[in-house]
Amino acid sequence: MSATFGVNTELSRCVLRLIGPSDHSPSPIQRHSTLPRFYNGFLSLSAASENLKVTRRTRISPRLLSMPTNSSSESLTYRDAGVDIDAGSELVRRIAKMAPGIGGFGGLFPLGDSYLVAGTDGVGTKLKLAFETGIHETIGIDLVAMSVNDIVTSGAKPLFFLDYFATSHLDVDLAEKVIKGIVDGCQQSDCALLGGETAEMPDFYADGEYDLSGFAVGIVKRDSVINGNDIVAGDVLVGLPSSGVHSNGFSLVRRVLARSGFSLKDKLPGEDVSLGEALMAPTVIYVKQLLGLISKGGIKGIAHITGGGLTDNIPRVFPKGLGAVIHKNSWEVPTLFKWIQEAGKIEDAEMRRTFNMGIGMVLVVSQEASNRILEGGGGAYKAYHIGEVVSGEGVSYH
Repeated sequence: MSATFGVNTELSRCVLRLIGPSDHSPSPIQRHSTLPRFYNGFLSLSAASENLKVTRRTRISPRLLSMPTNSSSESLTYRDAGVDIDAGSELVRRIAKMAPGIGGFGGLFPLGDSYLVAGTDGVGTKLKLAFETGIHETIGIDLVAMSVNDIVTSGAKPLFFLDYFATSHLDVDLAEKVIKGIVDGCQQSDCALLGGETAEMPDFYADGEYDLSGFAVGIVKRDSVINGNDIVAGDVLVGLPSSGVHSNGFSLVRRVLARSGFSLKDKLPGEDVSLGEALMAPTVIYVKQLLGLISKGGIKGIAHITGGGLTDNIPRVFPKGLGAVIHKNSWEVPTLFKWIQEAGKIEDAEMRRTFNMGIGMVLVVSQEASNRILEGGGGAYKAYHIGEVVSGEGVSYH
């Protein structure tokens, strides 16, 4: 069995837990709770039991209090905001000594002629903005997206999703809004909301606040796994656009907001939406689009651009000895990122290592497949030729 771990900063890590075959039948589909169950919804699951491989990821939340101060003339960094990408990478390096085989976006568990692919994540401190804006209807889409977008990078079709919702005092109306978003995300990714956990923990969270995490499992035939092994120099990088910041980098976003003097209700300069609305735009769920493209062949690797940005995530799918050249002007960077960079006086390299910069998913494809993907959308989707694979490791921008 192979294991996969990933640093997906705000910071988080995937820690492998290999689960052996079980003779037990699945338990009834339900939502468990530490309080009287108020929600027991699930979507239909039309898949026979197939193959499995599991990962565990633990989120390390950045410090929200006693953050380092920064004068308005200084350039902000993610580390200033309390998140240390390098520390997360070091932790994964140490874990690799105990469980070799880390680096992918999802964990694979072999079963028969297939793999089950599993992933888990949260939405980071984007929750803080949900509390401040009162926008709770879409945060569940973000939650589903963070896991299903990870597992589809292996070519896996998501089968089911489970969620964890924790709060100090249960506000049923608010929780219903959040879970409605989770249902929406599952429908967008064509998977079942199989169940979840609702935990009421007095005094643990601030009044009106909650925390979320999610877990997804998908399936892919062994001979159809996308693992990057056949990537070669000269292959093309195709970028699929994001809807905005998605669900990473919000600790830095909040520091920029505090410095800028803008409020979440202020208009995003140059756009007809408020900053709050722009920042809370839900993460794109790429599952259906990617599975359609994968079915036509030629896709050798897929990188989900989350924490670590383009700089750290693209190399995760490459064989050793290969890197990437990114064409900086090959897509239009959304206004939101330009505002974040200007307001925070953030260096280019820091932006590219923290945010997706308008590209939420990168496909590594053959030349032939790139022509089909870039020209064959018929207006159904946008895709950009953003760079090439080259000999030598790392990512450079030209």
